[in-house]
Amino acid sequence: MDANAGTLYIVGTPIGNLEDMTVRAVRILQTVDLIAAEDTRHTGKLLHHFQIKTPQISYHEHNLTTRTSELLSRLQQGRSIALVSDAGMPGISDPGYELVKACADEAITVVPIPGASAVITALSASGLPSDRFIFEGFLPAKSQARRPHLESLRSESRTIVFYESPHRLRATLQDLADMLGSDRSITLARELTKLHEEFWRGTVDEAIELYLKREPQGEYTIIVAGAESVQVVLSETALKSELQSLLDQGLSRSDASRQLAQQTSLPRRQIYQLALSLLDQS
Repeated sequence: MDANAGTLYIVGTPIGNLEDMTVRAVRILQTVDLIAAEDTRHTGKLLHHFQIKTPQISYHEHNLTTRTSELLSRLQQGRSIALVSDAGMPGISDPGYELVKACADEAITVVPIPGASAVITALSASGLPSDRFIFEGFLPAKSQARRPHLESLRSESRTIVFYESPHRLRATLQDLADMLGSDRSITLARELTKLHEEFWRGTVDEAIELYLKREPQGEYTIIVAGAESVQVVLSETALKSELQSLLDQGLSRSDASRQLAQQTSLPRRQIYQLALSLLDQS
């Protein structure tokens, strides 16, 4: 590690209510040499509110390649830089990962300054299990890519959290119904920490019905209950019969093993060994 290198601070900012800005975050933004912001105009309003005079530089998805190198060079020269996104923690469905990785590769100190995060805020009040969950960020924008992605999550037993924009909400809800099931429990959280914050709880089918009558407004965090774990117990003979049926349908040994493992909750390796034994008998 270069003893003269600076420090990169990952600073969480409010997702709506400015009172969620921490005292530590304000102090760091006041004292660093530079603030790298996803949108300097948006962050400028936050800085003005807290009377922070530190200069800014843009850092967003369209200039990541060139800007990462520039910021890394400044850090190596001993400058301190705070990275902020428009809302929440940088790097969580926002720019940040590339710069953090570059700093880690160069042994430059990275210090997180925790703040609000929509995924945790929504999950904590969703009423759905929060002890085990996965975060999928924004789903693919087009249904033809979104549906197979959701299909891959059909058997996921942990609570699933997504972000979604208002203009895609209806289409996403329909894809959730088709791929995960219309009776799956769901919580829709919108306008988190803001004046019109709302948590709606029900099933996917009920959410579709609701938004046939209501125009989606605000950014949404969608929390979906995981699949119920159903243990299917089959004898070895029955397992081989099921495998042979899948193979006869044209599935490869790997795909047939994966599908049957999901249905029975048995280890895929165990199922695959049975599939290999079928070949030995043929």
